[in-house]
Amino acid sequence: MQVKDMMHKGAEYVAPNAKLQVIAKKMRDYDVGAIPVCEGGKTIGMVTDRDIAIRALANGKDIAKLEAKDVMSRDVIFCRDTEDAEDALHIMEDNQVRRLPVLNEAKKLVGMVSLGDISHALSRDLTGKVTKAVSAHHG
Repeated sequence: MQVKDMMHKGAEYVAPNAKLQVIAKKMRDYDVGAIPVCEGGKTIGMVTDRDIAIRALANGKDIAKLEAKDVMSRDVIFCRDTEDAEDALHIMEDNQVRRLPVLNEAKKLVGMVSLGDISHALSRDLTGKVTKAVSAHHG
């Protein structure tokens, strides 16, 4: 099975200057915990619910003034829509991430793949292995 067969197609994204409140509302409305940040058709970052909680709120920042570019992770881990599902699993496992933006050959965002998608697409043994790996506490 390829990533394109199990991913959520048409992922929501925001611009680097999107306010955190707008991002949080998108997360709520679409029931997601991560939103890619795109500029000029390219994925340049990712904002997670954890980024908002830790990099904004916990650090005492004025959330009304913050934008995606202020809290996003810049080193975006991704997979390609043409990769095998097991390749996406290994990317998640190796990088301890629970969600991956999916890019096409033109490097355009075409979807997202999550642990949930993996659990529905692959065997219980593989799903358990990746869940354990991405859930490991950082030392």
